[in-house]
Amino acid sequence: MDKPYATGLMWFRRDLRSHDNAALYHALKACRQLHCAFVFDRDILEGLPRRDRRVEFIRESLLQLQAQLRAMSGQDGAGLIVSHAAAREEIPRLARELGVQSVFANHDYEPQAMARDAAVRGALAEAGIALHTAKDHVIFERDELLTQAGKPYAVFTPYKNAWLAKADAFYFKPYPVERHAGALAPLPPQRRQGVPALASLGFEPTNLAQLALPVGAEGGRQLLAEFAERIDRYQEARDFPALKGPSYLGVHLRFGTVSVRAVAGLAHGLAQEGNGGAATWLAELVWRDFYIQVLANFAHVVDSRGASHSFRREYDAIHWERGKQADALFAAWAEGRTGYPLVDAAMAQIRQSGYMHNRLRMVVASFLCKDLGLDWRRGEQFFAEHLNDFELASNNGGWQWASSSGCDAQPWFRIFNPVTQSRKFDPDGKFILRYLPQLAGLPVQALHAPWTASPVELAAAGVTLGKEYPAPIVDHEAARALTLERYAVVKRGKAPDQLSNR
Repeated sequence: MDKPYATGLMWFRRDLRSHDNAALYHALKACRQLHCAFVFDRDILEGLPRRDRRVEFIRESLLQLQAQLRAMSGQDGAGLIVSHAAAREEIPRLARELGVQSVFANHDYEPQAMARDAAVRGALAEAGIALHTAKDHVIFERDELLTQAGKPYAVFTPYKNAWLAKADAFYFKPYPVERHAGALAPLPPQRRQGVPALASLGFEPTNLAQLALPVGAEGGRQLLAEFAERIDRYQEARDFPALKGPSYLGVHLRFGTVSVRAVAGLAHGLAQEGNGGAATWLAELVWRDFYIQVLANFAHVVDSRGASHSFRREYDAIHWERGKQADALFAAWAEGRTGYPLVDAAMAQIRQSGYMHNRLRMVVASFLCKDLGLDWRRGEQFFAEHLNDFELASNNGGWQWASSSGCDAQPWFRIFNPVTQSRKFDPDGKFILRYLPQLAGLPVQALHAPWTASPVELAAAGVTLGKEYPAPIVDHEAARALTLERYAVVKRGKAPDQLSNR
Protein backbone atom coordinates (compact mmCIF):
# COMPACT_ATOMS: atom_id res chain seq x y z
CA MET A 1 0.00 0.00 0.00
CA ASP A 2 1.36 3.41 -0.99
CA LYS A 3 2.16 5.79 1.83
CA PRO A 4 0.31 9.12 1.61
CA TYR A 5 3.28 11.29 2.62
CA ALA A 6 6.75 11.48 1.15
CA THR A 7 8.19 13.08 4.30
CA GLY A 8 6.83 13.53 7.81
CA LEU A 9 7.88 14.72 11.25
CA MET A 10 7.29 12.90 14.55
CA TRP A 11 7.05 15.39 17.43
CA PHE A 12 7.91 13.69 20.72
CA ARG A 13 6.56 15.35 23.88
CA ARG A 14 5.54 13.27 26.90
CA ASP A 15 6.08 9.93 25.11
CA LEU A 16 9.85 9.48 25.29
CA ARG A 17 10.15 5.92 24.01
CA SER A 18 10.54 4.34 20.59
CA HIS A 19 8.54 1.16 21.33
CA ASP A 20 4.74 0.89 21.51
CA ASN A 21 4.26 4.56 20.62
CA ALA A 22 0.96 5.30 18.85
CA ALA A 23 1.93 8.48 16.98
CA LEU A 24 5.33 7.07 15.96
CA TYR A 25 3.64 3.94 14.61
CA HIS A 26 1.11 5.93 12.56
CA ALA A 27 3.82 8.26 11.32
CA LEU A 28 6.09 5.45 10.16
CA LYS A 29 3.20 3.75 8.38
CA ALA A 30 2.14 6.97 6.64
CA CYS A 31 5.53 8.43 5.61
CA ARG A 32 8.18 7.17 3.23
CA GLN A 33 10.73 9.14 5.24
CA LEU A 34 10.19 10.26 8.82
CA HIS A 35 12.18 12.77 10.86
CA CYS A 36 11.89 12.78 14.67
CA ALA A 37 12.14 15.81 16.93
CA PHE A 38 11.89 16.97 20.54
CA VAL A 39 11.71 20.58 21.67
CA PHE A 40 12.88 21.79 25.07
CA ASP A 41 10.06 24.31 25.18
CA ARG A 42 11.17 27.72 26.44
CA ASP A 43 7.56 28.54 27.33
CA ILE A 44 7.70 25.74 29.92
CA LEU A 45 11.34 25.85 30.99
CA GLU A 46 11.37 29.54 31.82
CA GLY A 47 8.95 28.94 34.70
CA LEU A 48 11.07 26.22 36.36
CA PRO A 49 13.80 26.47 39.00
CA ARG A 50 17.32 26.24 37.60
CA ARG A 51 17.81 22.90 39.34
CA ASP A 52 14.91 20.69 38.28
CA ARG A 53 15.10 16.90 38.36
CA ARG A 54 12.42 16.65 35.68
CA VAL A 55 14.53 18.51 33.12
CA GLU A 56 17.47 16.26 33.92
CA PHE A 57 15.24 13.16 33.70
CA ILE A 58 13.99 14.28 30.27
CA ARG A 59 17.53 14.95 29.05
CA GLU A 60 18.81 11.54 30.17
CA SER A 61 15.75 9.87 28.64
CA LEU A 62 16.35 11.67 25.34
CA LEU A 63 19.87 10.26 25.20
CA GLN A 64 18.33 6.79 25.37
CA LEU A 65 15.66 7.66 22.82
CA GLN A 66 18.33 8.96 20.46
CA ALA A 67 20.20 5.65 20.71
CA GLN A 68 17.01 3.58 20.36
CA LEU A 69 15.93 5.36 17.18
CA ARG A 70 19.40 4.93 15.72
CA ALA A 71 19.49 1.23 16.55
CA MET A 72 15.96 0.66 15.32
CA SER A 73 16.69 2.33 11.98
CA GLY A 74 19.87 0.35 11.42
CA GLN A 75 21.76 3.45 10.27
CA ASP A 76 24.22 5.62 12.22
CA GLY A 77 22.88 8.80 10.69
CA ALA A 78 19.35 8.45 12.09
CA GLY A 79 18.23 9.88 15.40
CA LEU A 80 16.50 12.74 17.07
CA ILE A 81 16.50 16.44 16.26
CA VAL A 82 16.57 18.30 19.58
CA SER A 83 15.85 22.03 19.81
CA HIS A 84 15.69 24.60 22.59
CA ALA A 85 13.01 27.06 21.52
CA ALA A 86 9.34 27.94 21.86
CA ALA A 87 7.61 24.80 20.54
CA ARG A 88 4.70 26.68 19.00
CA GLU A 89 7.22 28.46 16.76
CA GLU A 90 9.85 25.77 16.36
CA ILE A 91 7.68 22.90 15.11
CA PRO A 92 6.17 24.87 12.17
CA ARG A 93 9.63 26.27 11.39
CA LEU A 94 11.23 22.81 11.47
CA ALA A 95 8.41 21.31 9.39
CA ARG A 96 8.96 23.93 6.69
CA GLU A 97 12.74 23.51 6.83
CA LEU A 98 12.47 19.73 6.37
CA GLY A 99 9.81 20.01 3.68
CA VAL A 100 7.39 17.64 5.39
CA GLN A 101 3.77 17.19 4.43
CA SER A 102 2.57 16.13 7.88
CA VAL A 103 3.48 16.31 11.57
CA PHE A 104 2.52 13.54 14.02
CA ALA A 105 2.18 13.76 17.81
CA ASN A 106 0.35 12.13 20.70
CA HIS A 107 -2.51 13.84 22.52
CA ASP A 108 -1.83 16.14 25.46
CA TYR A 109 -4.87 17.00 27.58
CA GLU A 110 -3.60 19.94 29.63
CA PRO A 111 -5.22 23.29 28.75
CA GLN A 112 -2.01 25.15 28.03
CA ALA A 113 -0.66 22.25 25.96
CA MET A 114 -3.89 22.18 23.98
CA ALA A 115 -3.56 25.92 23.33
CA ARG A 116 0.01 25.33 22.12
CA ASP A 117 -1.15 22.52 19.85
CA ALA A 118 -3.93 24.67 18.42
CA ALA A 119 -1.39 27.39 17.60
CA VAL A 120 0.91 24.83 15.96
CA ARG A 121 -1.97 23.33 14.00
CA GLY A 122 -2.92 26.77 12.67
CA ALA A 123 0.64 27.67 11.69
CA LEU A 124 1.11 24.32 9.94
CA ALA A 125 -2.18 24.68 8.10
CA GLU A 126 -1.06 28.04 6.72
CA ALA A 127 1.93 26.23 5.24
CA GLY A 128 -0.24 23.42 3.85
CA ILE A 129 1.03 20.89 6.40
CA ALA A 130 -1.28 18.53 8.30
CA LEU A 131 -1.09 17.74 12.02
CA HIS A 132 -2.19 14.23 13.04
CA THR A 133 -2.49 13.29 16.73
CA ALA A 134 -3.16 9.98 18.46
CA LYS A 135 -4.20 8.61 21.85
CA ASP A 136 -1.19 7.22 23.68
CA HIS A 137 -1.11 8.50 27.27
CA VAL A 138 -4.23 6.75 28.60
CA ILE A 139 -6.35 3.68 27.94
CA PHE A 140 -9.61 5.64 27.59
CA GLU A 141 -9.76 9.36 26.90
CA ARG A 142 -12.22 12.24 26.77
CA ASP A 143 -15.63 10.86 25.76
CA GLU A 144 -14.73 7.19 25.23
CA LEU A 145 -16.55 6.36 28.46
CA LEU A 146 -19.86 8.13 29.15
CA THR A 147 -22.77 7.59 31.51
CA GLN A 148 -26.07 6.17 30.24
CA ALA A 149 -27.21 9.77 29.92
CA GLY A 150 -24.30 10.46 27.56
CA LYS A 151 -22.46 12.63 30.09
CA PRO A 152 -18.85 12.45 31.31
CA TYR A 153 -18.39 10.64 34.60
CA ALA A 154 -18.00 12.69 37.78
CA VAL A 155 -18.02 9.75 40.22
CA PHE A 156 -15.18 7.26 40.25
CA THR A 157 -16.83 3.92 41.05
CA PRO A 158 -19.25 3.85 38.09
CA TYR A 159 -16.41 5.13 35.88
CA LYS A 160 -14.20 2.29 37.09
CA ASN A 161 -16.96 -0.24 36.44
CA ALA A 162 -17.42 1.10 32.89
CA TRP A 163 -13.64 1.08 32.38
CA LEU A 164 -13.32 -2.54 33.46
CA ALA A 165 -16.33 -3.59 31.41
CA LYS A 166 -14.90 -2.08 28.22
CA ALA A 167 -11.23 -2.91 28.66
CA ASP A 168 -10.06 -6.01 26.80
CA ALA A 169 -6.93 -7.23 25.04
CA PHE A 170 -7.44 -4.82 22.15
CA TYR A 171 -6.85 -1.78 24.36
CA PHE A 172 -3.60 -3.19 25.77
CA LYS A 173 -2.18 -4.33 22.43
CA PRO A 174 1.21 -2.72 21.70
CA TYR A 175 1.86 -0.78 18.51
CA PRO A 176 4.47 -2.73 16.45
CA VAL A 177 6.68 0.26 15.71
CA GLU A 178 9.81 -1.73 14.94
CA ARG A 179 8.48 -3.44 11.81
CA HIS A 180 8.12 -0.04 10.10
CA ALA A 181 11.40 1.50 11.32
CA GLY A 182 12.93 1.46 7.85
CA ALA A 183 11.17 4.77 7.18
CA LEU A 184 13.29 6.63 9.75
CA ALA A 185 15.24 9.35 7.95
CA PRO A 186 18.88 10.29 8.52
CA LEU A 187 19.44 13.49 10.45
CA PRO A 188 19.91 16.51 8.16
CA PRO A 189 23.48 17.89 8.37
CA GLN A 190 22.35 21.17 9.95
CA ARG A 191 20.46 19.35 12.72
CA ARG A 192 23.05 16.94 14.09
CA GLN A 193 23.89 18.76 17.33
CA GLY A 194 22.56 15.95 19.50
CA VAL A 195 20.97 16.36 22.93
CA PRO A 196 22.08 19.64 24.53
CA ALA A 197 23.85 19.70 27.88
CA LEU A 198 21.94 20.94 30.92
CA ALA A 199 24.11 24.05 31.08
CA SER A 200 23.24 25.05 27.53
CA LEU A 201 19.57 24.87 28.53
CA GLY A 202 20.25 27.13 31.49
CA PHE A 203 19.97 24.39 34.13
CA GLU A 204 22.28 22.93 36.78
CA PRO A 205 22.76 19.27 37.74
CA THR A 206 20.53 17.89 40.52
CA ASN A 207 20.87 14.86 42.78
CA LEU A 208 19.06 12.65 40.24
CA ALA A 209 22.05 10.33 39.83
CA GLN A 210 22.50 9.98 43.61
CA LEU A 211 18.83 9.02 43.96
CA ALA A 212 19.47 6.05 41.64
CA LEU A 213 16.18 6.71 39.85
CA PRO A 214 16.22 4.62 36.66
CA VAL A 215 15.66 6.90 33.67
CA GLY A 216 14.43 6.51 30.11
CA ALA A 217 12.63 3.59 28.54
CA GLU A 218 15.23 1.17 29.90
CA GLY A 219 14.57 2.48 33.39
CA GLY A 220 10.83 2.10 32.87
CA ARG A 221 11.22 -1.52 31.76
CA GLN A 222 13.50 -2.24 34.71
CA LEU A 223 11.06 -0.83 37.26
CA LEU A 224 8.05 -2.57 35.72
CA ALA A 225 9.82 -5.92 35.70
CA GLU A 226 10.93 -5.47 39.30
CA PHE A 227 7.44 -4.45 40.42
CA ALA A 228 5.85 -7.41 38.62
CA GLU A 229 7.72 -9.69 41.03
CA ARG A 230 6.06 -8.11 44.10
CA ILE A 231 2.75 -6.86 42.68
CA ASP A 232 0.82 -9.55 44.54
CA ARG A 233 1.84 -7.82 47.81
CA TYR A 234 0.86 -4.32 46.61
CA GLN A 235 -2.54 -4.32 48.33
CA GLU A 236 -0.98 -4.98 51.76
CA ALA A 237 2.20 -2.90 51.40
CA ARG A 238 1.09 0.20 49.47
CA ASP A 239 0.02 2.28 52.49
CA PHE A 240 3.20 1.85 54.53
CA PRO A 241 5.87 4.38 53.49
CA ALA A 242 8.73 2.48 55.12
CA LEU A 243 8.03 -0.54 52.89
CA LYS A 244 8.86 -1.05 49.22
CA GLY A 245 5.22 -1.15 48.22
CA PRO A 246 4.59 1.23 45.28
CA SER A 247 5.65 0.68 41.68
CA TYR A 248 7.64 3.97 41.53
CA LEU A 249 6.54 4.24 37.89
CA GLY A 250 4.81 7.61 38.25
CA VAL A 251 7.55 9.66 36.61
CA HIS A 252 7.79 7.12 33.77
CA LEU A 253 4.06 7.34 33.11
CA ARG A 254 4.32 11.11 33.26
CA PHE A 255 6.97 11.31 30.54
CA GLY A 256 5.92 8.24 28.60
CA THR A 257 9.14 6.31 29.11
CA VAL A 258 6.88 3.35 29.82
CA SER A 259 3.77 2.45 27.82
CA VAL A 260 0.49 2.75 29.70
CA ARG A 261 -0.74 -0.19 27.62
CA ALA A 262 2.07 -2.39 28.92
CA VAL A 263 1.48 -1.26 32.49
CA ALA A 264 -2.31 -1.57 32.48
CA GLY A 265 -2.18 -4.78 30.43
CA LEU A 266 0.06 -6.43 33.02
CA ALA A 267 -2.20 -5.35 35.89
CA HIS A 268 -5.39 -6.32 34.05
CA GLY A 269 -4.11 -9.76 33.09
CA LEU A 270 -3.01 -10.60 36.63
CA ALA A 271 -6.21 -9.18 38.12
CA GLN A 272 -8.22 -11.46 35.84
CA GLU A 273 -6.30 -14.36 37.36
CA GLY A 274 -7.37 -13.31 40.85
CA ASN A 275 -4.28 -11.36 41.90
CA GLY A 276 -5.59 -8.91 44.52
CA GLY A 277 -2.50 -6.72 44.46
CA ALA A 278 -2.75 -6.30 40.69
CA ALA A 279 -6.46 -5.48 40.94
CA THR A 280 -5.74 -2.77 43.49
CA TRP A 281 -2.95 -1.32 41.36
CA LEU A 282 -5.15 -1.43 38.29
CA ALA A 283 -7.71 0.67 40.18
CA GLU A 284 -4.99 3.28 40.74
CA LEU A 285 -4.32 3.36 36.99
CA VAL A 286 -8.05 3.79 36.41
CA TRP A 287 -7.99 6.78 38.80
CA ARG A 288 -5.32 8.28 36.53
CA ASP A 289 -7.55 7.90 33.45
CA PHE A 290 -10.49 9.23 35.48
CA TYR A 291 -8.74 12.45 36.46
CA ILE A 292 -7.45 13.00 32.92
CA GLN A 293 -10.98 12.72 31.51
CA VAL A 294 -12.22 15.11 34.23
CA LEU A 295 -9.61 17.64 33.09
CA ALA A 296 -10.65 17.15 29.47
CA ASN A 297 -14.42 17.28 30.04
CA PHE A 298 -14.83 19.81 32.85
CA ALA A 299 -12.89 22.86 31.70
CA HIS A 300 -13.59 24.86 34.83
CA VAL A 301 -11.27 22.75 37.05
CA VAL A 302 -8.22 24.30 35.34
CA ASP A 303 -8.80 27.27 33.07
CA SER A 304 -6.82 28.29 29.98
CA ARG A 305 -4.51 30.42 32.12
CA GLY A 306 -3.67 27.43 34.29
CA ALA A 307 -5.67 28.62 37.33
CA SER A 308 -7.44 25.89 39.34
CA HIS A 309 -11.04 26.05 40.51
CA SER A 310 -13.14 23.70 42.62
CA PHE A 311 -14.99 21.03 40.67
CA ARG A 312 -17.85 21.61 43.10
CA ARG A 313 -18.12 25.33 42.58
CA GLU A 314 -19.70 26.06 45.95
CA TYR A 315 -16.39 25.16 47.58
CA ASP A 316 -14.74 28.20 45.99
CA ALA A 317 -16.69 30.19 48.59
CA ILE A 318 -14.72 28.73 51.51
CA HIS A 319 -12.79 31.32 53.49
CA TRP A 320 -9.21 30.11 53.72
CA GLU A 321 -6.70 31.67 56.11
CA ARG A 322 -4.71 34.52 54.59
CA GLY A 323 -2.12 37.09 55.61
CA LYS A 324 1.27 36.89 57.33
CA GLN A 325 0.23 34.21 59.82
CA ALA A 326 -1.10 32.01 57.02
CA ASP A 327 2.12 32.54 55.06
CA ALA A 328 4.14 31.51 58.11
CA LEU A 329 2.04 28.36 58.51
CA PHE A 330 2.49 27.51 54.84
CA ALA A 331 6.28 27.98 55.11
CA ALA A 332 6.37 25.66 58.14
CA TRP A 333 4.40 23.04 56.18
CA ALA A 334 6.55 23.36 53.07
CA GLU A 335 9.81 23.21 55.02
CA GLY A 336 8.76 20.34 57.29
CA ARG A 337 8.53 22.35 60.52
CA THR A 338 4.98 21.55 61.64
CA GLY A 339 5.90 19.57 64.75
CA TYR A 340 4.02 16.53 63.43
CA PRO A 341 6.76 14.02 62.51
CA LEU A 342 4.94 12.10 59.77
CA VAL A 343 4.03 15.35 58.01
CA ASP A 344 7.54 16.74 58.39
CA ALA A 345 9.21 13.52 57.22
CA ALA A 346 6.96 13.46 54.15
CA MET A 347 7.86 17.05 53.30
CA ALA A 348 11.55 16.21 53.72
CA GLN A 349 11.08 13.29 51.34
CA ILE A 350 9.63 15.45 48.56
CA ARG A 351 12.25 18.18 48.97
CA GLN A 352 15.15 15.74 48.96
CA SER A 353 13.95 13.36 46.24
CA GLY A 354 11.05 14.87 44.28
CA TYR A 355 8.96 11.88 45.36
CA MET A 356 6.32 11.45 48.04
CA HIS A 357 4.57 8.24 49.02
CA ASN A 358 0.89 8.26 48.02
CA ARG A 359 -0.48 7.75 51.54
CA LEU A 360 1.64 10.67 52.69
CA ARG A 361 0.34 12.88 49.88
CA MET A 362 -3.12 12.44 51.37
CA VAL A 363 -1.89 13.09 54.91
CA VAL A 364 0.03 16.29 54.14
CA ALA A 365 -2.75 17.58 51.89
CA SER A 366 -5.36 17.05 54.58
CA PHE A 367 -3.07 18.72 57.11
CA LEU A 368 -2.61 21.81 54.93
CA CYS A 369 -6.32 22.26 54.23
CA LYS A 370 -8.00 20.95 57.35
CA ASP A 371 -5.45 21.51 60.12
CA LEU A 372 -3.92 24.76 58.89
CA GLY A 373 -6.97 26.06 57.03
CA LEU A 374 -4.94 26.98 53.96
CA ASP A 375 -6.18 27.00 50.38
CA TRP A 376 -5.59 23.66 48.66
CA ARG A 377 -4.30 25.51 45.61
CA ARG A 378 -1.18 26.53 47.56
CA GLY A 379 -0.37 22.87 48.11
CA GLU A 380 -1.26 21.99 44.54
CA GLN A 381 1.27 24.55 43.31
CA PHE A 382 3.95 23.30 45.70
CA PHE A 383 3.54 19.75 44.43
CA ALA A 384 3.59 21.01 40.84
CA GLU A 385 6.96 22.59 41.49
CA HIS A 386 8.54 19.70 43.40
CA LEU A 387 7.13 16.34 42.24
CA ASN A 388 9.11 14.43 39.64
CA ASP A 389 5.87 12.75 38.54
CA PHE A 390 3.77 15.93 38.54
CA GLU A 391 0.82 15.47 36.25
CA LEU A 392 -1.71 18.30 36.18
CA ALA A 393 -4.84 16.12 36.12
CA SER A 394 -3.82 13.81 38.97
CA ASN A 395 -2.36 16.62 41.04
CA ASN A 396 -5.47 18.77 40.69
CA GLY A 397 -7.75 15.80 41.29
CA GLY A 398 -5.78 14.60 44.30
CA TRP A 399 -5.75 17.97 46.01
CA GLN A 400 -9.45 18.46 45.34
CA TRP A 401 -10.09 14.99 46.80
CA ALA A 402 -8.20 15.90 49.97
CA SER A 403 -9.90 19.29 50.32
CA SER A 404 -13.35 17.77 49.57
CA SER A 405 -13.91 20.23 46.70
CA GLY A 406 -13.55 17.75 43.85
CA CYS A 407 -15.63 15.06 42.22
CA ASP A 408 -16.09 11.94 44.35
CA ALA A 409 -13.92 13.57 47.02
CA GLN A 410 -13.17 12.79 50.65
CA PRO A 411 -16.29 13.91 52.61
CA TRP A 412 -15.73 17.36 54.09
CA PHE A 413 -16.29 16.18 57.66
CA ARG A 414 -13.63 13.45 57.45
CA ILE A 415 -10.36 14.87 58.69
CA PHE A 416 -7.16 12.86 58.83
CA ASN A 417 -5.58 12.83 62.27
CA PRO A 418 -1.82 13.02 61.51
CA VAL A 419 -0.88 11.19 64.71
CA THR A 420 -3.37 8.37 64.12
CA GLN A 421 -2.19 8.05 60.52
CA SER A 422 1.41 7.94 61.74
CA ARG A 423 0.80 5.21 64.29
CA LYS A 424 -1.21 3.16 61.82
CA PHE A 425 1.01 3.37 58.74
CA ASP A 426 4.47 3.89 60.25
CA PRO A 427 4.04 1.99 63.54
CA ASP A 428 7.74 1.55 64.24
CA GLY A 429 8.64 5.03 63.08
CA LYS A 430 11.08 3.70 60.47
CA PHE A 431 10.00 6.19 57.81
CA ILE A 432 10.02 9.06 60.28
CA LEU A 433 13.54 8.27 61.44
CA ARG A 434 14.79 8.04 57.86
CA TYR A 435 14.16 11.78 57.52
CA LEU A 436 14.13 12.97 61.14
CA PRO A 437 17.11 11.19 62.75
CA GLN A 438 17.18 13.77 65.56
CA LEU A 439 14.18 11.94 67.07
CA ALA A 440 15.94 8.56 67.21
CA GLY A 441 16.27 8.58 71.01
CA LEU A 442 12.55 8.91 71.68
CA PRO A 443 10.35 5.93 72.62
CA VAL A 444 8.44 4.60 69.62
CA GLN A 445 5.07 5.93 70.73
CA ALA A 446 6.49 9.41 71.26
CA LEU A 447 7.96 9.39 67.74
CA HIS A 448 4.47 10.04 66.41
CA ALA A 449 3.77 12.91 68.84
CA PRO A 450 6.97 14.16 70.54
CA TRP A 451 5.06 16.65 72.71
CA THR A 452 3.53 13.67 74.55
CA ALA A 453 6.97 12.50 75.71
CA SER A 454 7.83 13.15 79.34
CA PRO A 455 10.54 15.69 80.21
CA VAL A 456 12.78 12.77 81.22
CA GLU A 457 12.25 11.04 77.85
CA LEU A 458 12.91 14.24 75.93
CA ALA A 459 16.08 14.90 77.93
CA ALA A 460 17.31 11.34 77.45
CA ALA A 461 16.74 11.67 73.69
CA GLY A 462 18.52 15.03 73.54
CA VAL A 463 15.41 16.71 72.19
CA THR A 464 14.16 20.11 73.24
CA LEU A 465 10.89 21.02 71.55
CA GLY A 466 11.38 24.25 69.67
CA LYS A 467 15.11 23.57 69.30
CA GLU A 468 16.10 20.13 67.96
CA TYR A 469 12.53 19.62 66.79
CA PRO A 470 9.63 22.11 66.58
CA ALA A 471 6.62 22.12 68.87
CA PRO A 472 3.32 21.58 67.05
CA ILE A 473 2.26 24.67 65.12
CA VAL A 474 -1.40 23.81 65.58
CA ASP A 475 -3.53 21.74 67.93
CA HIS A 476 -5.26 19.11 65.82
CA GLU A 477 -8.47 18.95 67.85
CA ALA A 478 -8.89 22.72 67.86
CA ALA A 479 -8.09 22.88 64.14
CA ARG A 480 -10.62 20.14 63.45
CA ALA A 481 -13.37 22.13 65.13
CA LEU A 482 -12.47 25.22 63.07
CA THR A 483 -12.51 23.16 59.88
CA LEU A 484 -15.98 21.86 60.57
CA GLU A 485 -17.13 25.47 60.99
CA ARG A 486 -15.27 26.54 57.85
CA TYR A 487 -16.87 23.87 55.69
CA ALA A 488 -20.31 24.40 57.20
CA VAL A 489 -20.46 27.57 55.11
CA VAL A 490 -21.11 25.46 52.03
CA LYS A 491 -22.94 22.68 53.84
CA ARG A 492 -25.11 24.75 56.17
CA GLY A 493 -28.19 22.92 57.27
CA LYS A 494 -26.75 19.54 56.27
CA ALA A 495 -25.21 18.17 59.43
CA PRO A 496 -23.32 14.91 58.89
CA ASP A 497 -24.69 11.75 60.46
CA GLN A 498 -21.35 11.27 62.15
CA LEU A 499 -17.99 12.97 62.32
CA SER A 500 -14.85 10.99 61.71
CA ASN A 501 -11.38 11.71 63.08
CA ARG A 502 -9.33 9.00 61.41
